Amino acid sequence: MERWALVALIFGRERAAVLLEGLPEHAVGRAQAHLAGFIALSSARRQARVSVEFGGRPDAAVRLRRVMEEAPEALRRALYQRLPAFHRGLFPEMRDTPLDVSAPAAVAPWAERLIREATR
Repeated sequence: MERWALVALIFGRERAAVLLEGLPEHAVGRAQAHLAGFIALSSARRQARVSVEFGGRPDAAVRLRRVMEEAPEALRRALYQRLPAFHRGLFPEMRDTPLDVSAPAAVAPWAERLIREATR
């Protein structure tokens, strides 16, 4: 039911609850409860949930490489440090990159957002 609710929200937006009413009677209540949970999430969390449920972008590696090529050094280090292990393999030259403690505080959330955008 979770996936049905998520799909209804993604494609139906404000009509999601009405769309779920087309499910069998015994499933409508559970689907509506899941829908309420998804609506309560922030947009970023909802997008992350969609990505987890339905997979990442097939071109994620290409997009990550492009982001890393265009990023300034401090951002590149922050990106690498936040990449999941399976994506770090795309950048073997950065394996021994030390942690950049002098980077501005805004760099970390920026790096996290760029990774989400490139992979989802």
